[in-house]
Amino acid sequence: MPEASPGLLGSAKRLLSTLTSIVSSRLELLANEFQEERLRLTQMLFYALAALFCFGMGVLLLTVLIVMLFWDDHRLAAITVLGILFFAAGTLLTLLLRSKAGERSVLFSASLAELAGDRRHLDGTHE
Repeated sequence: MPEASPGLLGSAKRLLSTLTSIVSSRLELLANEFQEERLRLTQMLFYALAALFCFGMGVLLLTVLIVMLFWDDHRLAAITVLGILFFAAGTLLTLLLRSKAGERSVLFSASLAELAGDRRHLDGTHE
């Protein structure tokens, strides 16, 4: 009987060690995914701001050029048409942004898949 106790205790220690390792590796995976997503979003924000600045300058200069070309004959018509085009483009981009914001993120999908696999394995339904 005394030998069964250390065996049971040893088995419990190994189980606890295994569970600790699983939780540790899953938390590391989760932290890595979070860091990757943060870096990706930071890069996207930087590129978006740089592109917005460049497009804004291009649009401003093109607008001034078009208004100057039609300055003598149809300056109000040119300003009106350009204003309508920019408003339509802004509306379209706002709708695209709302659509993109409504999409489901794949953040932590690998961690969730690993945790689901762990749950299946612990339940005894592993394949």
